[in-house]
Amino acid sequence: MAKDYAKSFYNGKAWKDTQAAYMASQCYVCERCGGMARIVHHMKYITPQNIHDPNITLSWDNLKALCIDCHNAEHMGKSAIAEGLRFNEYGELVRV
Repeated sequence: MAKDYAKSFYNGKAWKDTQAAYMASQCYVCERCGGMARIVHHMKYITPQNIHDPNITLSWDNLKALCIDCHNAEHMGKSAIAEGLRFNEYGELVRV
């Protein structure tokens, strides 16, 4: 689930338009494994300090189209996600 400081960004028109255009440009193919991409991932994570920087939040240079498994692996490999949790197809943290 999006953090509180990022909810308005992820629900905004600029992100929705960027996300849709980027995913279409990648033909919905995961840039890691070649599977079906479902999530546009920010390579440099969004933080409260950079949430208003379009070079981080909206730049295609900072985005990757990922399938759910690759997105989960990205986050589980870099941050502590409690056992029994994973990211769903919308990039939200959910209980398994």
